[in-house]
Amino acid sequence: MLSQYFKNFFHSSQSSGVLLLLCVFISLLIANSSLGLGFQNLLNTEIGWESIHLKYSVGIWVNDGLMAIFFLLVGLEIKRELLEGELSNIKNASLPIVAAIGGMLVPAFIYLFFTQGTQYANGWGIPMATDIAFSLAIISMLGSKVPLSIKVFLTALAIVDDLGAILVIAIFYSEKIETYYLLLSLAIFILLMVLNYCKVKKHIFYIIPGLFLWYFMHHSGIHATIAGVLLALTIPTNESDTEISPLEKLEEKLHIPVNFIIMPLFALANTNISFHKGMVDHLASPFSLGIIGGLFWGKVLGIVLFSFVAIRLKISQLPYKSTWFHLIGTGLLAGIGFTMSIFIAVICFKDPIIQDEAKFAILLASVISGFSGYILLKFLAKKKQKL
Repeated sequence: MLSQYFKNFFHSSQSSGVLLLLCVFISLLIANSSLGLGFQNLLNTEIGWESIHLKYSVGIWVNDGLMAIFFLLVGLEIKRELLEGELSNIKNASLPIVAAIGGMLVPAFIYLFFTQGTQYANGWGIPMATDIAFSLAIISMLGSKVPLSIKVFLTALAIVDDLGAILVIAIFYSEKIETYYLLLSLAIFILLMVLNYCKVKKHIFYIIPGLFLWYFMHHSGIHATIAGVLLALTIPTNESDTEISPLEKLEEKLHIPVNFIIMPLFALANTNISFHKGMVDHLASPFSLGIIGGLFWGKVLGIVLFSFVAIRLKISQLPYKSTWFHLIGTGLLAGIGFTMSIFIAVICFKDPIIQDEAKFAILLASVISGFSGYILLKFLAKKKQKL
């Protein structure tokens, strides 16, 4: 009975979201206590091997190393959805794809509206992202009160959204490109594709080259986490429904460490915001308004507007047994940027003060979006029960 409880716990999106939220509170408490300086020194402590150019701070290892595993899982989910899931059928995929595009473009334009001509303009990618763990955790709290089709829509939308964020990081937020290391990365990727073509199924034959792919990618100037996505694309799948594919096996193995170790560590390392005088006042600055406006208003506006156009053009249709108000509630939940938004903010801005201001705005926008979406969807459920 106890083992079954823990099995259910580990496979629950709600549990991972709650743990993530707990780590955010712990990190904030530490940062604003007497332990704050010591914790920051720990994150700045360098570990690794200087001889092979792999000596970095704990914070960098978390953001560039552990997060590559997170992106590996995201990549596996994207590939599975494209081949076998909701995104494999163009009719089913059209609405979440179109909605995700709107949910990325409109927040970016709103951010640029506030920050154009300032030192913060480069951060337009911050409000484009949706946090899968938190958004699914909140919608799962509503249980059967929300149509299953809406949960599927949000999941597919978040996956497409993450794919967009990955492309943005790779194209716009990479540093100076080192051609030599980039070519080595390409060679490793081709090797992995050959292994896939030859139907090699054992994970070890992909993981070891994948480590070299991460190393070369890290030194090429393109953000190292992209290596996780490239590795995921080469993991083999199969057409059989009766046999579990290597992709599905690896995805299953990664869910627990990613959701219950890597993401909590990321939250602990990156939400240690030290509150200082004037931080609340800074919420009225173009930078914070761009982030909050992009996540809270931009996400829902972009998702609903682009969905409306797609449905009017008969490219797509509303999810089964859902209404436009369900779509608005889902759009609000998509405004929970958190993990990906903070990740992009850390890449964009190296100044710790700017990072803290960005994280604070992201947290506030995510809380407002999540609470608003939850309240609206719960209200719709109660209204339906009365009818």
